[in-house]
Amino acid sequence: MNNLDHGPVIKFQRLPHAGELELPSYESDQAAGMDIRAALNESKTLQPGERALIPTGFKMALPDGFEAQIRPRSGLALRYGITMLNTPGTIDADYRGEVKVLAVNHGEQPYTFRHGDRIAQMVIAPVTRAVIREFTTLDETTRGDGGFGSTGLE
Repeated sequence: MNNLDHGPVIKFQRLPHAGELELPSYESDQAAGMDIRAALNESKTLQPGERALIPTGFKMALPDGFEAQIRPRSGLALRYGITMLNTPGTIDADYRGEVKVLAVNHGEQPYTFRHGDRIAQMVIAPVTRAVIREFTTLDETTRGDGGFGSTGLE
């Protein structure tokens, strides 16, 4: 039995500019992320170093206690240097706007997004909300206030 049949229910709303695009979908039986596609009226070319919001053509309603994480597709990153800024980008359960992908071209050549291209992946994850309490002191540790690189290079 496929364990994906028992996950949280995500409600999707297709927007007019999406046309007949597939909704986000898992491309293999054990994929952690759903591929999401570009919903573009015309192609969008990113020059090296340029960034842009790429629309996906859908809105969604996540159940309370979950988030959607937007992540790069490894093939685009490897072949073309295309990745997502603010990775993973978080979509909160109370957001109801169009999902957009903040793409950047770290490659050496221009890259063109076309309508229907698989541009990113979306992972649905549970959210743990912390209880915030203020204290005047904190427990001591061996590391203490050692920051970046303080635990060594190896």
